[in-house]
Amino acid sequence: MNINQAKIDIKNAVAAYLAKDKFGNPVIPIERQRPIFMLGAPGIGKTAIMEQIASELKIGLVSYSMTHHTRQSALGLPYIVKKSYGGNEYSVSEYTMSEIIAAVYDTIEATGFSEGILFLDEINCVSETLAPAMLQFLQYKTFGRHRVPEGWIVVTAGNPPEYNNSVREFDIVTWDRLKRIDVEADFETWKEYAYSKGTHAAIITYLDIKKDDFYKIESTVDGKSFVTARGWSDLSDIIMLYEQLGFPVNEKLVVQYLQNPKTAKNFAIYYDLFRKYRSDYQVDKILQGKADQEIVERAKKARFDERLSLLGLMIDGLATPIRECYRTENGLEELMNCIKNIKFDMTEGDDFDGIIRRQIERCKKEITVGKTAFNLASDREYALNYSIEALTEQCAAVAEKSPKDSAEVFKLLKADFDKRKKTLSKSVSQCSNNLSNVFKFCEDAFGDGQEMLILVTELTVSVYTAHFISRYGCKEYFDHNKEMMFFERQKSILREIEELDLK
Repeated sequence: MNINQAKIDIKNAVAAYLAKDKFGNPVIPIERQRPIFMLGAPGIGKTAIMEQIASELKIGLVSYSMTHHTRQSALGLPYIVKKSYGGNEYSVSEYTMSEIIAAVYDTIEATGFSEGILFLDEINCVSETLAPAMLQFLQYKTFGRHRVPEGWIVVTAGNPPEYNNSVREFDIVTWDRLKRIDVEADFETWKEYAYSKGTHAAIITYLDIKKDDFYKIESTVDGKSFVTARGWSDLSDIIMLYEQLGFPVNEKLVVQYLQNPKTAKNFAIYYDLFRKYRSDYQVDKILQGKADQEIVERAKKARFDERLSLLGLMIDGLATPIRECYRTENGLEELMNCIKNIKFDMTEGDDFDGIIRRQIERCKKEITVGKTAFNLASDREYALNYSIEALTEQCAAVAEKSPKDSAEVFKLLKADFDKRKKTLSKSVSQCSNNLSNVFKFCEDAFGDGQEMLILVTELTVSVYTAHFISRYGCKEYFDHNKEMMFFERQKSILREIEELDLK
């Protein structure tokens, strides 16, 4: 199965293991909760989905790579205690608490999450001395004498033997105690993640053309050469940073991330061509609806791979500001909740600055707890940081203008909020115009050809553009998408932002 299907299976299993009967006991007793074991090639996103699951279930996450552990760190250090048996005293070996089990208790104490996931990666690559203890852990959920705390579900992962020479085969007794999920690399699934992460458009369009280059591991006379999903994601991050800093992106850089010389060379050549298309087609003018007829004619005559690159450039030009609108919406939602809390807390003669700062500290605490528990989604973190920044500026405004009562304080906060909302509305309007302009350009250049189908499909795949269209509409999108199910308009606090009433 692909990584998205694996995520659904694991999330459902964790939720089932956490289910309680009417007496508060697990419906599936702890000793019968099989540890989940994901078996899949390296770099396909196994760790990433664990963070997503923890975030969506609002539980904690403790993650370890078992290749970093010795028998002592996993089991704990031995020490001697005196015990009496049958009237005689004996020296007996016991163990300190396992570093891994201790980390779970530390997370519980630091975050307050009594439920969570203990994720152990590369469990089938442990050292020879640790292997017996690892098998015992999979069967009994204990390291030494210490058991995983109740409410914490064990999820593990490992690589098949063809990817790692250190892999140890489990026996049937061990396999019979695991819930095994086999995961395969899948480009279309990864592309959804890539859009949500803001992956560089050159990478997405290159892989659309050469899907076989998405994931490969080859044996050569010089050893293994490989390309993984993780490699593409990390390459995207460094390319975007290099572009911002004005550093060159060349084959020497690419091969550091795509450790297959042929693929690295092909992508480096494509990247140079992609940059040329960006300049030649003047994508900014297309988004503004000011594309010259010469550009339309060139697109008409272009080869299909060039058209795909142009589509990627236009979609990227749409997605970046749309993603900012989405995040700003979430930020305004959180800020509105903070302002309502501030209004509720305010009475005459209060320390208004202190009341506002309590909301700032609340947001900061959520970020700290979320990062400690590894369950803070990036969009949620952005919304909290947006609120912190806005509230900090509002604190400064209150200090500067010294309002005489709570009504004036609230008036200041609402005025700032309305200003931010107005700025968002302008951004939304611009994004809507950009969408219409891109559809008009594609109609002029490609008509109802397969390029239009690709455009509609890619806008649907991206969570941010899909959300934007479902919320604000796009006549051209629906005109070209009549055979597809329309999005159901979301019913959320976002509507409250439009019809703000902070009375």
